[in-house]
Amino acid sequence: MTTIVMTHGAFCGGWAFEAFRQPFEAAGLRVLAPDLRGHGAADAAQQVIGVSMSDYAADIAALCAGEPEPPILIGHSMGGLVSQLAARRARLRGLVLLAPSPPWGVAGSTLEEAITAFGVQMLGPFSSGAVEPDRDVMRRFSLNRMPPAEREAVVARMHAESALALRQTLNWWLDPFMTTSVGPGALPVRSLVLAGEGDIVHPPQTAAQTAARIGGAFRELPGMSHWLVGEPGWEDVADHVLRWLADEARAAA
Repeated sequence: MTTIVMTHGAFCGGWAFEAFRQPFEAAGLRVLAPDLRGHGAADAAQQVIGVSMSDYAADIAALCAGEPEPPILIGHSMGGLVSQLAARRARLRGLVLLAPSPPWGVAGSTLEEAITAFGVQMLGPFSSGAVEPDRDVMRRFSLNRMPPAEREAVVARMHAESALALRQTLNWWLDPFMTTSVGPGALPVRSLVLAGEGDIVHPPQTAAQTAARIGGAFRELPGMSHWLVGEPGWEDVADHVLRWLADEARAAA
């Protein structure tokens, strides 16, 4: 049975894929949706302090490497960047990035991205603490197409995030260690990058640059925003991914 590993974004947990995973399981795929380090429901906020993007990537790569056969890796938002980094560390059958954070060297394409990066930098250049989610920002930008009741249910489950990981992701040009670099050339796996037409967090222009950087295919999703794993229309996103995986499997046969 082919395994899919789904990697969640900042401030979230594996619960972000509770609905999104269902079409894949219905198609006969085995789905794993782990919590990133320190993001479990019972984990204290302090458990993300000092955690690096390299730590997240190493954990996901180890999970993938422990599978009997190379899995398919799906990452959303910051989890998309974790997945890109893991793709250099473990053999994969395929890589799908949903509204991914870009790797080192790919600059944002909008003023909103620059403002977000500035806001993270204001945490302090040496901060390695735990950042609580700004729920108002989440409502306005990440979850803006969610029905109110569903949006509040997601907001209520948000978890503290590593300030270090956020800084490495959003202010990569200030990182002398190039933590989020995916290395030279295309990634060694077939990949697909999807972005919502109305995504403010990681706009389609930036996602297209990410796809070009890693040597992947890019698709812009009309009418969609950032929460591709749960906002209205998520079923079409899942179907798009399943069809791409099927086409890739046929091409490899």
